[in-house]
Amino acid sequence: MTAVPTTRLAVTAVSRKLDEAGDLLAALAAPTGNLSFVRGGEGFVGWGAHARFSASGPDAAAQIQDWFHTVSDGIEVDDSVGLPGSGPIAFVSLGFDDDDVSVAVVPRTVIAVVGGTAFRTVIGEPGDGDGIEPIIPVRHPGRISYADADLSVAGFTSAVSAATARIRDGELQKVVLAHDLQATTARPVDERFLLSRLAESYPDCWTFAVDGLVGASPELLIRRTGATIASRVLAGTAWREHVGDAVSADLLGSAKDIAEHHYAVQSVAEVLAMATLDLEVPTEPVPLELANLTHLSTDITGRLDDRAPTALDLAARLHPTAAVGGSPTDAARRLIRELEPMRRGRYAAPVGWMDGRGDGEFAIALRCAQVDGRDVRLMAGCGIVADSDPQIEAREAQIKMIPIRDALESQR
Repeated sequence: MTAVPTTRLAVTAVSRKLDEAGDLLAALAAPTGNLSFVRGGEGFVGWGAHARFSASGPDAAAQIQDWFHTVSDGIEVDDSVGLPGSGPIAFVSLGFDDDDVSVAVVPRTVIAVVGGTAFRTVIGEPGDGDGIEPIIPVRHPGRISYADADLSVAGFTSAVSAATARIRDGELQKVVLAHDLQATTARPVDERFLLSRLAESYPDCWTFAVDGLVGASPELLIRRTGATIASRVLAGTAWREHVGDAVSADLLGSAKDIAEHHYAVQSVAEVLAMATLDLEVPTEPVPLELANLTHLSTDITGRLDDRAPTALDLAARLHPTAAVGGSPTDAARRLIRELEPMRRGRYAAPVGWMDGRGDGEFAIALRCAQVDGRDVRLMAGCGIVADSDPQIEAREAQIKMIPIRDALESQR
């Protein structure tokens, strides 16, 4: 008998414009496994894993970049859209520390809105269909209980006191300390329930989901579109309960918050200056008002030089900024490992998407939680400088958990 040779059908990524995408988050069909990076009705959602990869170590981002290049080489691209994010893309969530696991997923189906243009990308073999799945109704998580996780509020205030003493001794200028909270729900959490409520309450934030990490971040670490880059730096926080109605004025007049913000801006600008032909860094921050608090904000823009690093490469170079790590970086990271008993995982690390052109967007994974069935682990942190008050910092961290808590507890 003679064997009949077989030929594997080519895997193709087909990107086509849509008349409209509607509510991007409403397109997500299943309770788990969702991928999202959406702000103000634009961005990307995806589902189904064409390929998935995890890595750890100081070169995790480089491993992911090489992996994505290999995956992309195995896909024929039929792209009539030609916008950032058309063709195959990877959603990426890096680990905070070298030992934390980073995750990347190339979804089979993506629906996107970029610059007002809606499109869909489907990866598969001929005859696989349009990638649309029947939508399972969204389910409320039910009753929620909370408990201390690895670092309680009391433990956090003690850590802040220890950090301020080390800063006053001259060991470092700033460190960002975090603590965690454990929520348990009556029913497994539907990621879409959280995503839709976060997007509704915080439309100016980047609502993200990658491998169970769900949140709404106000801080854009890096956006690369061709040679153009942008970054939004946030550091310095106030809220009405703390300073009264004149929140923005109080922030702009606070030497402590201005100093904290300066360290964060400087850490970003120094990295980007080494990759750009020109870089615009405003000399003064402006207040960014969110639903429950206000931050000092600086928007940095620039143009890449001929080396044109990818969005992921830039995100890895920037991480951790002084806004989530501290200054100097190495001293801050050592102190975080010493004073925080838990692992941050992918909290406070870059999260976003990248395409085959090197374009992409990465936020910092803040105002978020790791969802695993009925278990939800919330984390929040604060920038600590010499004159930080432990009780005020603890209250700030609790307020930063409100977006996830409100989303979980929503009755709608």
